Amino acid sequence: MSTEKVEVSESEQEKGTSVFDDNSLSDIHKEIQDTYLADNRPWVIGYSGGKDSTTALQLIWYAIKELPEEERTKPVYVISSDTLVETPKIVNHIITTLENVNEFSEKDDLPFQAHKVTPQVDDSFWVNLIGRGYPAPNQTFRWCTERLKIDPADRFIEETVSEHGEVVVVLGARKAESATRKQVMELHEIEGSVLSRHSKFANAFVYTPIEDWLVDDVWSYLLQVDCPWGKNNRDLAALYQEADDECPMVIDTKTPSCGNSRFGCWTCTVVSEDKAMQNMIDEGDDWMEPLLEFRDFLKGTQDPDRKPHYRQVKGRQHGSVRTKTNGDDGIIPRAHKFEFCKDLLEKLLQTQKEVNEQLPADEEMDLIQDEELREIRRLWREERADWADSVPKIYERVMGEELNWVHDDLGSFGETEAAVLKEVCEDQDLPPELIQRLLDTELQHHGMKRRASIYNEIDKVMKEDWRIQDEIVAEIEGEENVEKWHYTETDRPDL
Repeated sequence: MSTEKVEVSESEQEKGTSVFDDNSLSDIHKEIQDTYLADNRPWVIGYSGGKDSTTALQLIWYAIKELPEEERTKPVYVISSDTLVETPKIVNHIITTLENVNEFSEKDDLPFQAHKVTPQVDDSFWVNLIGRGYPAPNQTFRWCTERLKIDPADRFIEETVSEHGEVVVVLGARKAESATRKQVMELHEIEGSVLSRHSKFANAFVYTPIEDWLVDDVWSYLLQVDCPWGKNNRDLAALYQEADDECPMVIDTKTPSCGNSRFGCWTCTVVSEDKAMQNMIDEGDDWMEPLLEFRDFLKGTQDPDRKPHYRQVKGRQHGSVRTKTNGDDGIIPRAHKFEFCKDLLEKLLQTQKEVNEQLPADEEMDLIQDEELREIRRLWREERADWADSVPKIYERVMGEELNWVHDDLGSFGETEAAVLKEVCEDQDLPPELIQRLLDTELQHHGMKRRASIYNEIDKVMKEDWRIQDEIVAEIEGEENVEKWHYTETDRPDL
């Protein structure tokens, strides 16, 4: 590896001056070393598996390795956010990289420690999409970014700050990526320092060692300087043949969606189409076809004309109906309908089964984790009045086996009770779901020493709009629009 000069091949993808026109690798390493030795604050490197974060990590690795052993005392944590819905081809790349970083760091007596961070079960994509019925993310309601990427990284940073007092977060961000990125980075700069203020944590600072690099600098460096932890950077370059950019280590909601890249989530509906996944299929990865089919179906549910088929007229939290205020008339579609959520879970499990039937046994993947299934079951039981206990039934029907489900020690209502209740409610002209929700509320508070909160919960249930859907639609949108809010056989995914 030459530490003096990197020969830059110019593709003119980004305008500007190459960082290597005025700097050698020795100069760049020296800045990193000086910054590392300047204080006792540990470093947390955000690693996404893509070209920019790989470049930042590789530069820091070589720079610190050049230091005397007695000066390599400050820990350098390498973290990667696994959203649990990452594009499959990148998952193994990231996992093996983290394993290699730990192995080679120990072998070379370096201070690197690699960790994978994941969202909490309650924040996971499937728990929110299927369990709570959140609509698929879009540009105006991108609920996934914070839960899946920002929060897991934030928790790690907070824990590190708690242990050490302050921390330096290292990112492979570059100003040349976009005008927005440049503006955000410059907003937090500290005059006279290579560090910037963190956008969220007062005791965290940000270091961006490749902030002035062009994309040509990045690729020229990666293809001329060997990866120090046993990977081949040309394999990384091959992953980029049909993708524009990786999903960066996200620390704020201003970062654009990564759905047009093979380094984003395979479920991403923020972009109109997933060209990268389609290209991978065209290249021979036929096993990904069920994933693309699922993703495209999910994207189709965002069609304004089709939203009423999949969405409730009532909100999930307060059970109220909201009407449009943007000049249009009509009801604002809210959370996914329960019947659609059940079909979506069944379709997801079928997709997992189809994918694994095409993969070798040692490469099989879980598109949804067991703990997510258990949390969805809990949410449906407690919030959707799912007395039929649908999740175990759907799982067994598709997968042909049972999971180790948590037993409800309090006992709960079942399909027999639901049938009896429905009959009684019809006689009394009451909505069965209202009574189910009230009974479930009582059951959830059973045995508590202090039951004051139950009155608030009962009041909350009673304040919901309990008119039937057709009645609500007819009143607000007219009888002629009642049918468009029905979820019918033609709306269902191909099961």
